[in-house]
Amino acid sequence: MLITLEDVLSADQVADFRRRLSATDWVDGRVTAGEQSARAKRNLQVPEDAPLARELGEIVLGALGRNPAFVSAALPLRVFPPLFNRYDQGMGFDTHVDNAIRFSGPVRYRTDLSATLFLTDPEDYEGGELIVEDSYGEHDVKLPAGHMVLYPATSLHRVAPIVRGSRWASFFWIQSMVRSDEKRALLHDMDTAIQALSAKVGQGDASVVSLAGSYHNLIRMWAEV
Repeated sequence: MLITLEDVLSADQVADFRRRLSATDWVDGRVTAGEQSARAKRNLQVPEDAPLARELGEIVLGALGRNPAFVSAALPLRVFPPLFNRYDQGMGFDTHVDNAIRFSGPVRYRTDLSATLFLTDPEDYEGGELIVEDSYGEHDVKLPAGHMVLYPATSLHRVAPIVRGSRWASFFWIQSMVRSDEKRALLHDMDTAIQALSAKVGQGDASVVSLAGSYHNLIRMWAEV
């Protein structure tokens, strides 16, 4: 399941992020890569323990916590502290799969979902598409600044080399209460349908109440908390 979330950050927030990130230090992005990914990765990154990364990451997490579409799609249990990267001309990231487990201090996160929050508008760079592979083929993702894409961390994916300009983003992983992508997709479809039906007939309608009960009972069956 590949899902786009619009306007996770406002235009003013994106501008503030870019202003502050432009004044910070960047390091080789391979510092957070596993052995396989390190051979494929060519980008720059704000150090994971940099105060600015933590501060901006908290803003991202706050925005996600207020975003019903994110909660519905991810059913988050834990969200890895957001990191920040940039791809300048000639940089890219060859095909890889994200590490199954990530560490932040003593806390371990199972990476069920990967997230990329774009901080550069598409017209400001050429190349740099996030290309996600699944059973239906390849999907090129290049979103407006402030928009975010969620996709299964099990997916093969890559970032096409930058031809012109620079692509900045925040990236991180989510441990979901429901680890199965297929089950999360079903729950997300149910939640979307319930919300649409509720808008037409009201939340107190018997059909809405029944469907909502089934939705929550499925979460009870499948959730790991």
